[in-house]
Amino acid sequence: MAYDNTDPRSLLAGAKAPPPVIDYADAETIEFHKIPPSETGPGYKTWYGRGQNVVIAYSEVEPGAVLAREAHCDEYMAFFPDQEITADIDTSNGSATDVGYQLAIVPPGDSQIKITSGRGVVMRVFSSFSPDLAEKSYNAASYKTPHPNVAPFQAWPDPPEGFKLRLYPFSVEPTEGRFGVLYRSTNMMVNLFPVAEEPRDPNKMSPHHHDDFEQCSLTLQGDFMHYIRWPWTVNKAIWRDDAKIRCSAPSITIIPPPAIHTSQALAPGPCHLIDIFGPPRVDFSLKPGWVLNADDYPMPSPDGE
Repeated sequence: MAYDNTDPRSLLAGAKAPPPVIDYADAETIEFHKIPPSETGPGYKTWYGRGQNVVIAYSEVEPGAVLAREAHCDEYMAFFPDQEITADIDTSNGSATDVGYQLAIVPPGDSQIKITSGRGVVMRVFSSFSPDLAEKSYNAASYKTPHPNVAPFQAWPDPPEGFKLRLYPFSVEPTEGRFGVLYRSTNMMVNLFPVAEEPRDPNKMSPHHHDDFEQCSLTLQGDFMHYIRWPWTVNKAIWRDDAKIRCSAPSITIIPPPAIHTSQALAPGPCHLIDIFGPPRVDFSLKPGWVLNADDYPMPSPDGE
């Protein structure tokens, strides 16, 4: 991994020896406005895309829209990046009114998000263990066979206070040494980066890789360039050329392991990127103070029990 020494990730502990690579998966980009929505309803249009362990639902909404799930099997996240939107959320364990510029972790069971004011975007992040959502995804066919190099999914421990509706601020003031705005649940993690008003300093790029999990980069505003390089192995038959993927909002890019990657916001701003992982990342979680709701969601015990 290569980080500038001002990047908090430069202090992450070294990874364990990587598993052997026998094949590679492609990176995938879905630019939502270039394809028809996956579903429409009164006051909303929704596009779905997936990774191996997560499904991303991008919804454009107006007042009166209702985004509902019945008997949902596990937690999911919902967040409201447009500050003018407010919503009422009802769940099987907890309700809230006038939810605005926040992230919600929604408990299993029935849930409903009703838009009460504003027009814009609602994002939901689900695990891929709901077949109906996985099948609605634009790239569902790509995951008929699990992608190589991704570790088997293992949920993290249940929250000590039980499953319930939880709300967290979307925007948090930065502190020295903390990377982004990280929240986790039992099955996923998001990093709510701030909006970038100008391109990233080309002298402070951060090429790195992940041994055994995908990264989903969600572009909400502007344009980004993803630079991706697949390491050479002893088997030349699986070598791949370097990729430069330009993606425009709204879109997602799924970056497979163990591809080396880094991203750059492109002029003109503003540009807004959010990273999504499933399950939560251990290396980020081990850094004190990085995960802002760590007290609500404990890490697995070192012995796996």
